[in-house]
Amino acid sequence: MIIIGVFQAIQGIVALFNDTFYVVGEKWTFSFDITTWGWIHLLVGVLLVAAGFFLFQGAVWARVVGVGVAIISAVLNFMWLPYYPVWSLLIIALDVFVIWALTVHGRDVAK
Repeated sequence: MIIIGVFQAIQGIVALFNDTFYVVGEKWTFSFDITTWGWIHLLVGVLLVAAGFFLFQGAVWARVVGVGVAIISAVLNFMWLPYYPVWSLLIIALDVFVIWALTVHGRDVAK
């Protein structure tokens, strides 16, 4: 989860500092300014890193927050598909893995 958060933060920082790095291919229904996407990805990345840190500390609430933020991350990366499709699919796959791991194996960490 921390790695996904770092990836999201890097994606957001790149979008903030270099608007021309991401090229829009297809026109989709949901399109935002690249700078707006940068702030969104940076915020979600920070939330994922924080939840991952507290998950390592054994906080049960971090599992719930982690699942919620991973779901939000997967939806945001689905919306990010027109800008960077391969990266988005990678992050979505990692988010699904994190959701699965937190819901199936989360009790092991809490004990």
